[in-house]
Amino acid sequence: MRNPRAVSLLAVIGGSGLYDLPGLTGVRREKPATPFGEPSDEIVIGRLGEEEIAFLPRHGRGHRYAPGEVNSRANLHALKQLGATRVISVSAVGSMKEEIAPGHLVLPTQYIDRTYARPKSFFGEGIVAHVAFADPVCPRLHEHLKAACFAAGATTHARGTYLCIEGPQFSTRAESELYRSWKVDVIGMTALPEAKLAREAELCYATLALATDYDSWHAGHEAVTVEQVVAVLTANVSLAREVVRNAALGLSRIEPRTCPCAHALDRAVMTAPSQIPPAARARLALLLGDRFR
Repeated sequence: MRNPRAVSLLAVIGGSGLYDLPGLTGVRREKPATPFGEPSDEIVIGRLGEEEIAFLPRHGRGHRYAPGEVNSRANLHALKQLGATRVISVSAVGSMKEEIAPGHLVLPTQYIDRTYARPKSFFGEGIVAHVAFADPVCPRLHEHLKAACFAAGATTHARGTYLCIEGPQFSTRAESELYRSWKVDVIGMTALPEAKLAREAELCYATLALATDYDSWHAGHEAVTVEQVVAVLTANVSLAREVVRNAALGLSRIEPRTCPCAHALDRAVMTAPSQIPPAARARLALLLGDRFR
């Protein structure tokens, strides 16, 4: 296992439609074993210019895993094992506002969690931790990603709230109208618990959301279908790849990490060290590092 603090590696988690990242050189593939099971697929590691990047398709190649089946704990743990310090999460979303048109990019700064059937923490089973999550997106990575979007010429909404539902079904019209009353900007099925787990793993995290439809609320548009999503994604994926490339090539500009993300666990563990079971220490060794030794 590589020391995650010894190297800075940008990780990209590809969402619906983004199952690979062309242009990488010196490619190798790894699928680390984790205490939380297997990641969604092999992790492709290569270089874009001088920067090393790791790419993981969230749903697996061929889109094999539904949102609720994605093993986010294994995905984030595996990326951290390989040295990742920052994660850009690509996610297809529905727009909940007129001004966010299909084809636009959104960089959410807040999330609302409406999932209910997914493991949401690395902790438990003998060790309790409560990480701060008031500001779930890394501010430095968010600004860097915003610059990468504008450099790609994308119509980008640089703030917003991402509502994450359990799925895999799309919303009813009544649900869509309810969510609109909450003033959310986009709706999706994958950013949570991924963002929570990234914070527990002390990884900088930001979402690149690709708007594909107007969910079920817009009177002037048909209710969302898979065909509609795929059609817009086909056009958006090349743009998302360009944004990722821009972000990777400029990563040195935000080194070193000075954000709170890198120290999220420093005061988060509540359990007395003497009460932490050996199995929990072993399971969380990568996250805890030198703490409690």
